Amino acid sequence: MELWLVVLLIVVVLGALALSYNRFVTQVASIDATWGNIDAQLQRRHDLIPNLVATVKGYAAHEEQTFAAVTDARAQAVAAVPDVVPVEQQARAEDALTRGLTSLLAVTEAYPELKADRHFRDLQRQLIETEDRISASRRLFNLEVAAYERRRRSVPSNVVASAFGFAERRLFEIEDAAAAHAVEVGF
Repeated sequence: MELWLVVLLIVVVLGALALSYNRFVTQVASIDATWGNIDAQLQRRHDLIPNLVATVKGYAAHEEQTFAAVTDARAQAVAAVPDVVPVEQQARAEDALTRGLTSLLAVTEAYPELKADRHFRDLQRQLIETEDRISASRRLFNLEVAAYERRRRSVPSNVVASAFGFAERRLFEIEDAAAAHAVEVGF
């Protein structure tokens, strides 16, 4: 009888470990999927910028310093590949790009004919939509990471996380362009 209790206890413990492990695997997959959404939106943002810069350049050619700053910031953001650099470094590169875009869009205020250009308005609308998508994807990613980290640090899940090498995940915190810089579209 005592042997059956020991066997039952071992089965329960192994079952609990397996469930905990599988839940970690599911959380990691979910984090990776939400990161993919962020990465896709950041790529879309990076792809819009050269067209936006070229359009503004056509109207405000003497703003070369602003164009150079945006182009450099874009290059740094594109180079900040998540598999190569830490999430924090990528976030700082995106922050610099956000500041550059804010400066670029501020320049456009002095050019009413640019603001009236249909192509520019379309690019600006796409950029605003992309910023909103980045913000939404970032919030979801950070919620996933926060839940994973709470679980990874909690007893008894921390034993499973440690035993199977479930590493720490960092939040992706960038300046929220929509909230911090409130890009306005004027017609």
